[in-house]
Amino acid sequence: MSRAWEADPVAQFKKRLGKSPLQLGVTDEDPTCPDVWELTNGDVAVIGRDLTDDYAARLPDGVHIGADERLVVIPGVMLRAAKADIPDE
Repeated sequence: MSRAWEADPVAQFKKRLGKSPLQLGVTDEDPTCPDVWELTNGDVAVIGRDLTDDYAARLPDGVHIGADERLVVIPGVMLRAAKADIPDE
């Protein structure tokens, strides 16, 4: 069964959305940190803490995590900083 959307594993990183983790104060000088990036195909890559196992048993009705998907969490300040870089359409 094909999906309506499939991630493209060869898309490249195009530009960071928002400010860097260092600028936002969510990391230190040795960054192993969250980030949000637009890819060359228009998709968005999110680097965050994998909390799939922590949230799996308490997902809202209608929310599912596929076997090849992970639930990641990033600081709210990071997504809010990216808002200006995300077009409405």
